[in-house]
Amino acid sequence: MDLTTKDDLGVVDSLRKSDNEEGSVNSKVKGTGSLSSKDMLFRADKIDLKSLDMQLEKHLSWVWSRNESQRPKEEWEIDLSKLDMRNLIAQGTYGSVYRGTYDNQEVAVKLLDWGEDGMATTAETAALRSSFQQEVAVWQKLDHPNVTKFVGASVGTSNLKIPSKTASVDGNAAVPARACCVVVEYLPGGNLKQYLIRNRRKKLAFKIVIQLALDLSRGLSYLHSKKIVHRDVKTENMLLDSQRTLKIADFGVARVEAQNPRDMTGETGTLGYMAPEVLQGKPYNRRCDVYSFGICLWEIYCCDMPYPDLSFADVSSAVVRQNLRPEIPRCCPSSLANIMRKCWDANAEKRPEMGEVVKMLEAIDTSKGGGMIPEDQATGCFCFSPVRGP
Repeated sequence: MDLTTKDDLGVVDSLRKSDNEEGSVNSKVKGTGSLSSKDMLFRADKIDLKSLDMQLEKHLSWVWSRNESQRPKEEWEIDLSKLDMRNLIAQGTYGSVYRGTYDNQEVAVKLLDWGEDGMATTAETAALRSSFQQEVAVWQKLDHPNVTKFVGASVGTSNLKIPSKTASVDGNAAVPARACCVVVEYLPGGNLKQYLIRNRRKKLAFKIVIQLALDLSRGLSYLHSKKIVHRDVKTENMLLDSQRTLKIADFGVARVEAQNPRDMTGETGTLGYMAPEVLQGKPYNRRCDVYSFGICLWEIYCCDMPYPDLSFADVSSAVVRQNLRPEIPRCCPSSLANIMRKCWDANAEKRPEMGEVVKMLEAIDTSKGGGMIPEDQATGCFCFSPVRGP
């Protein structure tokens, strides 16, 4: 933001004329006598920098708040006076997620630094703002039981009441001068990846596997019907409510599907879940989400991590060159295994539409079981053991 307006240039004058509030600048300097404006020399160790900083911050806050009040309000912008941010529940490189309330509703607040603290590069700041604007543009229009409900957002504001005692992972207070935030419904079940890790040893009942898979497939089918490609489908971006209903979240890299597939290229997503065409930088469409769904489906069934012993670089190379995919356990019902294979087919055109996946999952009979055997049972599960005999 360009702060070189007439009002902004007056900040120096306002600091010099602050005798009534903070005392004159000369009074902060010991033994310098009377100084002319032409030859003002100070000893740095004798200047009350804290007082000057407070005055500067006060002036800049006034400028920002004035600019915010003059800017036209978007339909999705929230009333910050109704937002109460409580405690930090997650933190990433450029943002944090807080739990709080908005208008007496439990919400999660995704807070992003607006990039004016001098920490991020110009390119990183531009990418951050683009991601925020894209996320709001996509999320605000969605309404489906398997998509996390969008409440509202606020852009580049200095009026957020961020908990001052909250610290980041490294112990430093993470309070940006200006920030943008996305406010969505709060889901107490955490993300799907955490849920699967908690059930890694005992595994999930087959009925629960299919329920979670149906929730995810229905949510993706809805997005694709709206011409939206998520582009970062992974278990970390799926949230669970108190009834274990799965809801898709995090639309930071989502976008409206291009009419021409050649308009959608570049590596976007998370390695391990990215389709071969995306890894190669080739044109892609909504079927990249179908590939990622196939990997998620394997994770849900196995309650395990795909490719645990390979580096990201090895996975990327093997997925493209050697058609590497997670190993499907022998105990997995063929009806489910076939869906996995169809979804992660190397040829994007051979992958089914998500609407077709929903129908295939709905046709699976869960009454006779079919889940993996818990690791803590006496027999254990030998689904991945080498086949014995000739």
